[in-house]
Amino acid sequence: MDLFDFMRESRQEKDAPLARRIRPDSLEEVVGQEHILGKDKLLYRAIKTDKLSSVIFYGPPGTGKTSLAMVIANTTSAEFKQINATTSGKKDMEAIVNEAKDNLGMYGKKTILFVDEIHRFNKAQQDYLLPYVEDGTVVLIGATTENPYFEVNGALLSRSTVFELRPLSKENIEILIRRAVYDTKKGMGSYDAVITDEAVSFLADMAEGDARHALNAVELGILSTDRNPETGKIELTLPVAEECIQKRSIRYDKDGDNHYDIISAFIKSMRGSDPDAAVYYLAKMLYGGESVTFVARRIMICASEDVGNADPNAIVVASSCAQAVERVGMPEAQIILAHAAIYVACAPKSNSIVNAIDAAMKAVRETGNSEVPNHLKDAHYSGSEKLGHTGYLYAHNFPNHYVKQQYLPTALLGSRFYEPSQNGYENQIAEWFRKIKGDETNED
Repeated sequence: MDLFDFMRESRQEKDAPLARRIRPDSLEEVVGQEHILGKDKLLYRAIKTDKLSSVIFYGPPGTGKTSLAMVIANTTSAEFKQINATTSGKKDMEAIVNEAKDNLGMYGKKTILFVDEIHRFNKAQQDYLLPYVEDGTVVLIGATTENPYFEVNGALLSRSTVFELRPLSKENIEILIRRAVYDTKKGMGSYDAVITDEAVSFLADMAEGDARHALNAVELGILSTDRNPETGKIELTLPVAEECIQKRSIRYDKDGDNHYDIISAFIKSMRGSDPDAAVYYLAKMLYGGESVTFVARRIMICASEDVGNADPNAIVVASSCAQAVERVGMPEAQIILAHAAIYVACAPKSNSIVNAIDAAMKAVRETGNSEVPNHLKDAHYSGSEKLGHTGYLYAHNFPNHYVKQQYLPTALLGSRFYEPSQNGYENQIAEWFRKIKGDETNED
């Protein structure tokens, strides 16, 4: 490193955001993640003994993935290299791999390669690393906010241990906030600031597990607040904290795991007849910028899959909602979506339609060439009688507009695909069937 590189790095470190400056240097300084960093846990022991093998750190933003990698950098005797997949490419990896080969061959020194945002590498870039991870040229540390089982090469995953980092607890973030305010070495203690318990609690709650969000607010508050003329101190009170976080930090990535988790909870809440939970998850999706047409499609699916004929109007309401939100747009579309979601959540439930089509599809796969009964075949052409297409009974000519006759192919006689539930309108369907069919089996 020449003088200019040194000065540039020194300046970057000095001007770096608080969340970066306050990163831990040792395992003892790490806050949270006890499920993987407890003293009896594998990762803790591997870092302490400098016996780390390739790992993938997976978790939401602000949970300490990069911080943990920096701790490893400070404690290992191996050469530590860091790249970010959003700005680095194959040439950067080639340079590191060549240097790693030299270090290993000439000095017997391992190289740890930390790849931040590893899911941003395409398949070819990930494939390039594979042989060098496999032969031990580099020990890989990957960090990702995306599910690695979807985004990281399967062969690379099989040679790594995945550690999931969880959102930090409110208590964890409170510790980090106080450390940031009062630590004079890496925090902002030199500003002679104080923070009230109410402000600490508020910021920790608003951060929702993302330490970076809370620390950014602390830094903004200290740098933008005038000193109290009486005490001479910068005072981070609750009103100051409220100004620093104008909006609750919502963990909602429209392209990531959280997207699927929230939509899953939304659908299951409607299916479970909990309108309060359904409208909450709807609000969370809309707050996070989810597409209103995507949400409307999910409501339509739920209306048929989980309500069905227990309330035939559910699909009508859901379909009208889907059409309306495209015409209206946000913010008013949120009212229409809430209307449909709450209707579906409150409707009587039945999955009889799902069971019916699943059973029918299974029957088609197994007996797909079953012959249509002759009396149901098309008879609207001359010569149909000669082919035996006769004997059809027109239902409307009989009492209750029903007559017993064979409809299913002979191979499927007696099969029953649709079994109305006892919920909502399906109870009336079942009662109507009992009235017109009596005790007959479904052999027609």
